Amino acid sequence: MKSMKTQRALLVALLVGSGVLAASAYAMNGGPDGKPGCEMRHGPAMQEKMVERHDKRLAELKDKLKLTPAQTAAWQTFAEAEKPRQPAQDREAMREAYAKMNTPQRLDAMLEKSNVRHAKMVARVEAVKSFYAQLTPEQQAVFDAQARPNLGHGHHGKARQQS
Repeated sequence: MKSMKTQRALLVALLVGSGVLAASAYAMNGGPDGKPGCEMRHGPAMQEKMVERHDKRLAELKDKLKLTPAQTAAWQTFAEAEKPRQPAQDREAMREAYAKMNTPQRLDAMLEKSNVRHAKMVARVEAVKSFYAQLTPEQQAVFDAQARPNLGHGHHGKARQQS
């Protein structure tokens, strides 16, 4: 009886281990152009699709809000702040630059990138708040329903449900 449990546990461990190896091999394999898996999936074609989806969602939001002419300027400022960020510089070039730096220089470079991202986020928050203040209570309710975070799914989860 004990050997049967041992065999079963060994089989389960073997299956789990092979699944982990298969998943890591999939993640590590590059695409046809030799780029690693992550860079292959987040290349220019994916960036273009993301921009298209973003533009579509913004257009849908604008239609649902039924903006007045007086709100158009605030919308433009908001839409500009909501534009997706441009793809980072070539990752390979960034890795090469970091490889030439010593640890304090790398940390300073990472801190500077973090400060730039933070400043962009602060500007985005201010643009959203300014636009939100221009909306009527009914429009604010529509905006709140559309801007609600999709909690529990992470950025690889299901698409946000449209209200």
